Amino acid sequence: MRTFANIFWLGTKELRSLRRDTFMLVFIIYTFSLGTYIEATGVSQELHNAAVGIVDEDRSDLSRRIRQALLPPWFSVPQQITLADVDGGMDGGRYTFVLDIPPNFQADVIAGMKPAIQVNIDATAMMQAGIGEGYLTNIVNQEVAEFQRLHSGKKEQPIELRARFAFNSNLNSMWFTGTMSIVNHITLLACLASGAALVREREHGTIDHLLVMPLRPFEIMMAKVWANSLVILLAVTLSLVVLLGWILRVPFAGSVPLYLSATAIYLMFASSLGILLGTIARSMPQLGLLFILVAVPMMLLSGAETPIESMPEALQIAMQGVASTHYVAVTKAILFRGAGLDVVWSQLVTMAGMAAILFAIALSRFRKMLAQS
Repeated sequence: MRTFANIFWLGTKELRSLRRDTFMLVFIIYTFSLGTYIEATGVSQELHNAAVGIVDEDRSDLSRRIRQALLPPWFSVPQQITLADVDGGMDGGRYTFVLDIPPNFQADVIAGMKPAIQVNIDATAMMQAGIGEGYLTNIVNQEVAEFQRLHSGKKEQPIELRARFAFNSNLNSMWFTGTMSIVNHITLLACLASGAALVREREHGTIDHLLVMPLRPFEIMMAKVWANSLVILLAVTLSLVVLLGWILRVPFAGSVPLYLSATAIYLMFASSLGILLGTIARSMPQLGLLFILVAVPMMLLSGAETPIESMPEALQIAMQGVASTHYVAVTKAILFRGAGLDVVWSQLVTMAGMAAILFAIALSRFRKMLAQS
């Protein structure tokens, strides 16, 4: 009971220290509010209101069908232009796409020929160019196929391909970007907050005051872990419910309490990593450099930015030994796919084991640091 009491009161001391650290408090609030909002909404990965110009040299029913099929929100209302306006419009950035429908296009389609539609694309808007080219191809092919079906008198097409997008039917990148932003911010702040708390005590000399008290290194370290983890967990809860849930209206398919439980386990790992880095760094700038060398690659390769499956096989195997990889997988499974404890329990156990191992390593390093003080 005395150990628990020491951990509790030392943790409250950490919370009081954090309350007086204006910069860290503002940083935490900004990161899980405005920072997450900007990251979720600032970079759109889907096609949205792309400017389209159409050179209709055929002026037929089929060319009119194609023009009318280009609808918001993917494309803005198409503007009918002349062939002489194409270069100037593309050079001036007024159009992302320009379709040139050649003369006799409808007649050639009816005759069974394969006429070509030229699509000019402004590839400086690289994301829209790649996605939009696929959309335009599908729309044109669909309209041509429907026109051929109506003209030939056939009631049904031989094959109808229907795509079903699971878990994100509108392909809204904001859902994924906002959630993964919170995941990365958890790693960022858990490492920096716990590591900075230790480095700050070394710089101010308050660590020496703790050494003259009847406290064990485990109690000191555990207090820092739970105090900083509690603050971040509260910030994550508010960001998840208020920002993503109410403001951005991201629908969560699974249990938010289960996800927060998984977050608490992961915070044990990330906070232990921060303390481990804090025992190595002698100053805040050194801590920042160590964080860039260790935690940033861990965040980038955990699957939050790019799929694990697209990485080299050796790297995929190596990243399975890092808790952040399992945490990203658990986040996607719970919040997007509605997975329950029966699905993610093995990954939660794996994260807990990795957190315990890293905590033991950090504690051993922490004891050596105190012995040298």
